Amino acid sequence: MTDRDRRSVLRLSSAAAITAGLVAGEGGIAHAARRAARRIVLTGRRTGANIPDVLTAGVPYFVRYELSDARGDSVGTENAHCLPVAVGLDGSFVVATLVLSLDDGLITAATGFERPLPAVTEPSVEARPWSHLFAITGGTGAYTGASGSITIDHPARDEDVLTIDLAEASP
Repeated sequence: MTDRDRRSVLRLSSAAAITAGLVAGEGGIAHAARRAARRIVLTGRRTGANIPDVLTAGVPYFVRYELSDARGDSVGTENAHCLPVAVGLDGSFVVATLVLSLDDGLITAATGFERPLPAVTEPSVEARPWSHLFAITGGTGAYTGASGSITIDHPARDEDVLTIDLAEASP
């Protein structure tokens, strides 16, 4: 699949994922975290992005990471489609959808977050660590009916750490 095809798939699923994620809200995320039945921690290394030099409200961008598990084995990819909604000198508010394409299925998630970077997006040196929370909106394969949350910590510009908290299935 080409990057162009991936972006098309992400754009088509964005509206549904954003709506579902925003409806889940923080209360749903907190509830899912309390009932977490399984936690998965993955590390990501950025392999692609089209982040513009200056963020502009209404102009989307994407970011792609290769994911590995605690042993360093490759387990899939993380693709995020991001849409800045408001941009200011001290950061921006971004709505984002996330697709984790893992060896045993897909997990989709959505969020809205304050990105603590200036309008000039990412200085190559001295980038500040930051994190944000996604509500899981669904999944396939081993993750069919998935719910819970994904926390992404960005300790450096081209690295991230994903903590996936899957809620136990309803009886």
